[in-house]
Amino acid sequence: MPPRNATAAVVGAGDFIGSAIARKFAAEGFTVFAGRRTAEKLSALKSDIEARGGRLEARGLDARSEEQITHFLQEADGHAPLEVCVFNPGANVNFPVLDTTERVFRKVWEMACYGGFLTGREAARLMLARGKGTILFTGATASLRGGKGYAAFASAKFGLRAVAQSMARELGPQNIHVAHLIIDAGVDTAFVRDRIKARGGEAALSDLKPDQLMNPESIANAYWYLHTQTRDAWTFELDVRPYGETW
Repeated sequence: MPPRNATAAVVGAGDFIGSAIARKFAAEGFTVFAGRRTAEKLSALKSDIEARGGRLEARGLDARSEEQITHFLQEADGHAPLEVCVFNPGANVNFPVLDTTERVFRKVWEMACYGGFLTGREAARLMLARGKGTILFTGATASLRGGKGYAAFASAKFGLRAVAQSMARELGPQNIHVAHLIIDAGVDTAFVRDRIKARGGEAALSDLKPDQLMNPESIANAYWYLHTQTRDAWTFELDVRPYGETW
C-alpha cells in the first residue's frame, strides 16, 4: 500500500487490540502515532511495522493528562493531517464493591472515561479545521451492563459510551464520523487464557473451541471497516463477538 498523507493516532496502543489496530492502519498506508504509558513497550511493534514497510511513531503517553493528549495529537497532525483517532486504553479491574477504594474508582474513571473525553475533544478540534475525520472509541460488555465486581469499570465504560453518543450527534453533521465499538467477549491473549486456566484449570483451556476467543486482528478489521464507511450509511455502534458467544 503506498503511503498516505495522513496519520492515524492510537491512544492506548497495548500489546493486543491496540497493536493490531496500529498494524492494520500502517498496512493501509497511514503513518501511525502510537501512545501508551511506557514508550519502550512499543519498540517491538515499531520494529514489526517498519519491517513490513510501514511507519510508526512511538510515544509515552498518559491518557489522563490534558497536556499530554493535546501535544500527542497536535504532533501527529503536524506530521500529516490527522484522519483517524482511536481511543483504546484498558482499565478492566474487578473488585467487590466494598473493596473498591476511592482511588481505584477515580483512576479507572480517569483512564476509561475522562481520557476518552480529552482524546475525542482534541481530535475533533483538529479534524473540524479540515472538515473530515474518524474518531473511534473502544467499549466493552461493561458499556451496556454492570457486572458483579465491575462497579468502577462499568461506570467508566457507561460514561465513555455517553461521551461517544454526544460527540456523534454533534460532529456527524460536520462530517466527523464518531463510532463506539463494543468488544463483547474475551480476546485471545495470554492474560485471558491465564484467567480461564485459573478458573477451570487445564481442562477449561483444552475445552476452548476454535474461534471461541477473539483474534485481535479480526477486531482491528472492524475498526478499518468503520473508517471506510461512506457517510450515507455511517454506523455509530458496532458490537463484535465470536459466533458462539451468548448475549
